[in-house]
Amino acid sequence: MTAHLQLWGLSEFPLVEPGDALAPMLVTCLRANHITLQAGDVLVLAQKIVSKAEGKYVNLNDVTPGADALELARRADKDPRQVELILRESSEVLRVRPGVIIVEHRNGYVHANAGIDRSNIASDPDNPRVLLLPEDPDASARRLREELAALTGIALQLVINDSAGRAWRNGTVGMAIGTAGLEPLHNQIGERDLFGNTLEVTEPAVADELAAAASLVMGQAAEGCPVVLARGANLAPADGGSGGLLRDRSMDMFR
Repeated sequence: MTAHLQLWGLSEFPLVEPGDALAPMLVTCLRANHITLQAGDVLVLAQKIVSKAEGKYVNLNDVTPGADALELARRADKDPRQVELILRESSEVLRVRPGVIIVEHRNGYVHANAGIDRSNIASDPDNPRVLLLPEDPDASARRLREELAALTGIALQLVINDSAGRAWRNGTVGMAIGTAGLEPLHNQIGERDLFGNTLEVTEPAVADELAAAASLVMGQAAEGCPVVLARGANLAPADGGSGGLLRDRSMDMFR
């Protein structure tokens, strides 16, 4: 692991529109911030800029809620059109209370409102729009990593993060919903602690820890800092995505 971690929030990152090529935008912004990529660097991107580039907007006036959405909207006190989108993006509804619907997203993670919201997006009050999560965040991360490597010659590691609550704590933290080039879990089972005891369950979710650290730099409101460069994380390389972070249902004590 690492004894020293540096985080840089990239300033002046431009607003992203559907169809924008993120890789050249990232390279331009890195240069404007006088940052030269190094081997082992990790870029953490806010989910919203990835979703925006992929055109994951939906105008609510274009959505017709079904009977299930109407009933769930009544229980949750939410716009039935948004609830219809939540159902479309989810494999299962887990919990409901006024203001929030907890679901299992079709990509496997448990998320409030399927990650759909209206924050930090321009919208017409007469035809509001919302932003969905990327179709496949791991594929998005992998594609961006390949494009950045072609542009810079550095095969950096990449994390796409989003804010999420936790079943046992108040507040939200950043979590990784997509990764490329890194092992998202650091398996220390079988290692020894300071007193020689064998570790039996220790497996830090390093991708989530880095996503949360970057989220602290990004902010959640009008900070305008959707990209963070992390240096010194010393994460193990891997070809897979973030799937290892998903807990098997049989081991989930909250469902």
